[in-house]
Amino acid sequence: MAVLSTREKLAILSEAAKYDASCASSGAPKRDSLKTRGIGSTEGMGICHAYAPDGRCISLLKILLTNFCIYDCAYCINRSSSNTRRARFSVEEVVRLTMAFYKRNYIEGLFLSSGVIRSPDETMAEIVEVARRLREEENFAGYIHLKTIPECSPELLEAAGRYADRLSINVELPTDEGVKRLAPEKRPETIRLSMASLRLKIEEKSEPTLKTRKRQRFAPGGQSTQMIVGADQTSDDGILRTSSRLYGSYQLRRVYYSAFSPIPDASSALPPKKPPLMREHRLYQADWLMRFYGFDQPEILSGKTDGMLDLDVDPKLAWALRNRGRFPVDVNRAEREALLRVPGLGTRAVHRIIETRPYRRLRLEDVGRICQSIARVRPFIVAAGWTPGMTLDAEGLRGKLAPAPRQLSLL
Repeated sequence: MAVLSTREKLAILSEAAKYDASCASSGAPKRDSLKTRGIGSTEGMGICHAYAPDGRCISLLKILLTNFCIYDCAYCINRSSSNTRRARFSVEEVVRLTMAFYKRNYIEGLFLSSGVIRSPDETMAEIVEVARRLREEENFAGYIHLKTIPECSPELLEAAGRYADRLSINVELPTDEGVKRLAPEKRPETIRLSMASLRLKIEEKSEPTLKTRKRQRFAPGGQSTQMIVGADQTSDDGILRTSSRLYGSYQLRRVYYSAFSPIPDASSALPPKKPPLMREHRLYQADWLMRFYGFDQPEILSGKTDGMLDLDVDPKLAWALRNRGRFPVDVNRAEREALLRVPGLGTRAVHRIIETRPYRRLRLEDVGRICQSIARVRPFIVAAGWTPGMTLDAEGLRGKLAPAPRQLSLL
């Protein structure tokens, strides 16, 4: 096998890491400055962007330690039977790359995942060693997110938590049946056991000890997971049901949804076409309704017989159109929970409405200055001097609020 340069390894292993959806990229079109003789490329070399809870954008070096893997998951381009080009970083190379990028101000942290080589423990030991050397030998204070391997030993999982800011364990697919069919070498019960152990360890370390009176540092960013959407027949309702259970059972910070992407030489068990990217987007919006808007999972799709989110309008508007009897909402009197269900009113807008009400009665134009689009809000609220009248019952209301149709791509 030809010896690869570090740059070649970086190209292969950053490309392989793009399927790990534990951060949000900008989505900008790819541009290569080598072709234009300009400066500033937006493609390749594994730098992506994640967003902190306070809204800060963090640049991360996002790579795999290796794309060699002993598992043969049907949906994964790095599966053992895939003919994809392979590469493997050493621990030293990842540490050196991270520090070099960080010192040049290219990145603020590292996102490290890996295929499984020889055994889960051996792979996880190398991942942990990267983080240990960065923290203890290089005094690296930047962000570290490690993808952990469910089958590894609890000792390695605990060591990972000492060095990483966030740990994640992939549930792979929304249902146990899907995992057993498409990733037969993985065990859903083992994945759940690892997530439960991680939750217990995070809770244990969050309490101050009697000796030091301090909390021990252990994955302060919590744990997250990722599931693939569209590789099996699970409906959106089933996916959201799984997410709701994961949030409740394991106190996850985030569930990421990754639309299934057809891969070369794919198994016949997989669908020939990828799901629309909008489906992934709608799932994220529905996820936010559960986490920040007080929606229970069953009611998001209540009244829908196919269990699928509407691709034309966002889940909150779709719910409001199916539940018009709960509107209009009086912005000068309604409880916060009712305001959060008004399409077009986000958490910040609702907060500003509630802050303003003790001092003045809000008119429609006041709400328009607070929210992004008064056209979306207008049919669902009552304000001083404004009622929607019969607008709410109009048959064409959905058509007025839905985005204009666009020509689909032929490719």
